[in-house]
Amino acid sequence: MVTAEHIGKLVTDGQRTGVLMDLIEREHTNPNSEYRESKLYAYVRPEGGGIEWDAPPDALEPV
Repeated sequence: MVTAEHIGKLVTDGQRTGVLMDLIEREHTNPNSEYRESKLYAYVRPEGGGIEWDAPPDALEPV
């Protein structure tokens, strides 16, 4: 699992490796419910460039 102390460092999801850019909490709305759910996401930039991706912080490990 990665935390805010890993921002700017290399992380991996087991298949891809990149630099952890930020941890951001996003709100999701369930159309079948009046409640909103918030989830924490890690944003990762591929090493050497490419398309950024997001993942739950517990799906990533520091390199």
